[in-house]
Amino acid sequence: MAQVEKRATILVVDDEHGVRQSFYMVLKDEFTVLLAGSGKEAIDIFSKNAVDLILLDILLPDIDGIDLLERLKEMDPNTEIVMVTAVKEIQTAVKAIKLGAYEYIIKPFVVDEVITVIRRALEKYSLVKEVTYLRHELERRQPFEEMVGVHENMKDIFELISTVSQSNGTVLIQGESGTGKELVARAIHRLSSRKDHPFVVISCAAIPATLMESEIFGHNKGAFTGAVSTVMGKLEIAHRGIVFLDDIDSLDNNMQGKLLRVIQEKEFERLGSTKVIKVDVRFIAASNKDLEERISKGEFREDLFYRLNVLPMKLPPLRERRDDVPLLLNHFLELHSKGGSIPAKRFSQEAINILMKYDWPGNVRELENLVERLCTLCKEPVIQLKDIPMFTMTRTEIKDLPLREAVKSFEKQYVGAVLESVNWNRTRAAEILGVHRNTLAAKLHDLGLKM
Repeated sequence: MAQVEKRATILVVDDEHGVRQSFYMVLKDEFTVLLAGSGKEAIDIFSKNAVDLILLDILLPDIDGIDLLERLKEMDPNTEIVMVTAVKEIQTAVKAIKLGAYEYIIKPFVVDEVITVIRRALEKYSLVKEVTYLRHELERRQPFEEMVGVHENMKDIFELISTVSQSNGTVLIQGESGTGKELVARAIHRLSSRKDHPFVVISCAAIPATLMESEIFGHNKGAFTGAVSTVMGKLEIAHRGIVFLDDIDSLDNNMQGKLLRVIQEKEFERLGSTKVIKVDVRFIAASNKDLEERISKGEFREDLFYRLNVLPMKLPPLRERRDDVPLLLNHFLELHSKGGSIPAKRFSQEAINILMKYDWPGNVRELENLVERLCTLCKEPVIQLKDIPMFTMTRTEIKDLPLREAVKSFEKQYVGAVLESVNWNRTRAAEILGVHRNTLAAKLHDLGLKM
């Protein structure tokens, strides 16, 4: 079913009943209209509803219109406010614009002019949100452009993506690091009715716990030391779109509880504000941990798990779909030689055969990192086994080893070379290999590599 586009909500604040009703009749067919006859009533309505624009009378019986403008802007500086004034109050209206009002309308108003001002103001409101969203997206790097795979496991994933994309239920994607969880989430977004609205990523493991609440919910100016301006949170940016919670297991218990409330109620407050902001978002979460095991250890909330696990997806590691390795190698070779800056290359069959037997602890991300390095470093059009910097064994040495031992030797030299290149910084090496630091520690123990 196609998603119904949300009508913008306009709050009309005027103490004259006739003026309020006139605005209501003019606007009701195109917008959702809320009415307030006083400043106090306006504040109450604004604090409980998601309002996109306010038509604000300058003369009110209980609060001066300029003072009310400042209070409303403190509550939410992103909401556009259009002042309604008599001719003799134009100087005051100009002062209001300097304080953040978008425009002013003169009584008695002309309907067409009112509609034009409102549409321009709402367009600005929408553009502010879009620019904020695009700034977040520009900071991100997509690991690869499209999904590649012909293995039965991947065919099942493709079918599941197609199915869950038509729902609005929460999705929980589980799989090892580097298996493409964000890529799957983006594919769901592209196929869903929300595709024309934001896809906002919240990297739970990358954001310090002290900043997480501000990142998700936003904050008002003065909410904490250093909050020099009001900042829109990612939930608000994602309105009508999808929020992707990567590494959801990294959230502390306090944030898990707050997130659970948002998923259930679809509303929240910015830090330093009591105004309730309602959002229409779909949540997709991802984890490379066994969440049920973490629940048993008291490290993850069971109620949040069941709220997220409505539509579960389990991504296979690359070692369980080795037939896709040649396809992925070619895909990344083409990707990293686009534009002609790097000559097109291919892998020798010998190199492909060994790489298909490798376990790829960092999965597809690790494979891409390897291909990108080889595209840059290898001068010949065909990448041979000897060209892989981390694999220095000769063909004779390979022939003398059982396959399992040859692959293990390759892993040992490969991982060892990466560690040496970063001066044995395990955190940095884990990033290059595309694995979690704990996974790397286990691999070092298995390969007998010690610092």
